[in-house]
Amino acid sequence: MPKQRKKGDLPTKACLHCGRPFTWRKKWEKVWDEVKYCSERCRREAKRGRN
Repeated sequence: MPKQRKKGDLPTKACLHCGRPFTWRKKWEKVWDEVKYCSERCRREAKRGRN
């Protein structure tokens, strides 16, 4: 069984919309390089702001 990581050891990014830092999640494991926003709300608002 693999060792578990502590939350502080996980990679982080800053959200492109709100600028808040967010941490890696298991569901983003395969697409981490493509994740840009911390939440669905930020993604929607950023998309709406472009129009």
